[in-house]
Amino acid sequence: MRAIPAQRETVSRASDVPAHESVRPRAWTCATLPGSPLAPGSARALVHAGLTEWAELGLPGTEHRTARLADDTALVVSELVTNAVVHAGTDIELVCRMEEETGAIVVEVSDRHPSRAPRDGTPEPADGTPEYGRGLSLVGRLAESWGVTYRTGVKTVWARLAAEEHQEEAGTPRPFSIPGPGPRRPERDRDWLGRGALSFLAEASDLLAGQLDEDLVAALTGQLLVPRLADWCAVWLEDELTGRGWAPHGTAGAGPRLARVWHGSENRIEDLRVALEKEPPRPPDDLLSGPVPHPWPGEALEPEGTALAYRLIAGGRPLGTLVIGRAGPAGFPDEVTGLVEDLGRRVALAIGAARQYARQATISAVLQRGLLPGAVAEIPGVRSALVYEPCDQGGPSGDFYDVFPAADGRWCFAVGDVQGKGPEAAVVIGLARPWLRLLAREGYRVADVLDRLNQLLLDDATEAADANARALVGPAPPGEGPQTRFLSLLYGELAPFDGGVLCTLASAGHPLPLLLGPDGDVRTAAQPQTLLGVIEDATYTSETLELRPGDSLLCVTDGVTERRCGSRQFDDGDGLATALAGCAGLSAQSIAERIRRLVHDFGGRPPEDDLALLVLQAE
Repeated sequence: MRAIPAQRETVSRASDVPAHESVRPRAWTCATLPGSPLAPGSARALVHAGLTEWAELGLPGTEHRTARLADDTALVVSELVTNAVVHAGTDIELVCRMEEETGAIVVEVSDRHPSRAPRDGTPEPADGTPEYGRGLSLVGRLAESWGVTYRTGVKTVWARLAAEEHQEEAGTPRPFSIPGPGPRRPERDRDWLGRGALSFLAEASDLLAGQLDEDLVAALTGQLLVPRLADWCAVWLEDELTGRGWAPHGTAGAGPRLARVWHGSENRIEDLRVALEKEPPRPPDDLLSGPVPHPWPGEALEPEGTALAYRLIAGGRPLGTLVIGRAGPAGFPDEVTGLVEDLGRRVALAIGAARQYARQATISAVLQRGLLPGAVAEIPGVRSALVYEPCDQGGPSGDFYDVFPAADGRWCFAVGDVQGKGPEAAVVIGLARPWLRLLAREGYRVADVLDRLNQLLLDDATEAADANARALVGPAPPGEGPQTRFLSLLYGELAPFDGGVLCTLASAGHPLPLLLGPDGDVRTAAQPQTLLGVIEDATYTSETLELRPGDSLLCVTDGVTERRCGSRQFDDGDGLATALAGCAGLSAQSIAERIRRLVHDFGGRPPEDDLALLVLQAE
């Protein structure tokens, strides 16, 4: 699972078309995407997958499909979805379909935040609407026609791309030369702008979309712009809470941070940085992304030239400023300034996504630190070893463990697994782990602890816990309310005595513990019982056994038993018991490490589930 917020993505393709709508499948794809910075990349991937599927199925109209039409469709989809993310921020409905007779592709992108009320049924102009940004002028260059449709509470921007055989002959395209400094720069600008620039934007989008660090986004921005479109560039980043204001450099808590400086000549970068840091950009109070003049850093760069500043804005929040510069009197042609503005929108979305990831990672790290003990407690007469490997390093795991002292010389241990992951699982662990400790220290025995914990998970208090979790991950999809959270748990207590350790334990819907004797004999050490949080009146029982010197108790989560290799699982045919039998005579730490290694080696790829195992060995 990812640390940044999950994309609530629903997709329908050609094979899902209801029978009453057509006597044969139609080439179409529809999807619902969240209004997040990840939406444009997801939309491009969905459209590419849809076009490929249509062609493989041989659906009507696909005989007109060409690689150029597919690329243009992906570009148009990217522009329309980016436009919706920037200007609306609501969930986005995407529809892409192919006309059977002509092979033309129609794209529709709808959001639920119209920028103005409909005009008495008067259709919108087909292009050139300034409020939607330059992005739609790019759509106009690729699409045969496009427009805007309003319904109550919904705005839809659509575009129709004609198949090439229905377009005018374009002739053999000229090869594109990358712009850069020099006397022929204006000519190279003209050659490169157009389809070459559109491909550049698409590639830049793909490159930026996968970055989860805002400083790396800034660094990539410099490499994308220099020397293609500018001789140098700089990226300032701002705190979103103080970004609207400005304060002199060095003032605590305010002012932008110069994250990246790049120049076509590397030996001029440091002088340029020093000059730029003396005069950070002074952003206006409005949230316009268009270019404004910026002072030329003359003391660092000769000859003088033109510098322009672009505000980096995503979701209505200022994130920073991009400054570009060109030496000489010619300055920037309008086509280049518009192209940089388009790139700036993508940079802002990537920075927004990186910050969202960083916030979620911080929340997850704080949660994780509070959910697990700082160290496994040392039990007299017992050696212990632990392996804990959450699958998602950016978020709280659904697996947890604990070993702690209770009253009357008893020690308690727990290995559990919550349904799901992330903040919602963290809330359940945050309930279960302190209650286990409290009940154990109050003198409740193993079965009684499980009875009471089961009731707690079924209690109305879990609704409040769900509400707190959803405050972290966002609102629930329509129709979803508070949900019962299931918990599988292996819980037990240890009471050392002169000849060994008395162990009382119970398994509630959890993989059963295995007991390894010094001679290599392996047997299960508990009986299966119902998951916690499922049945209101469930009554749990416990079992007691003696751990003699050399006996080892292995407790695992299903990340071990259900580790997959193709259609097989690690515990098929008592695979875990067989692996444990081969550990006879090993220390607790060596047993834990061998089982961990065998689990990893079982599949060709890294484990796809959380993995936790605890070994308790009587001395």
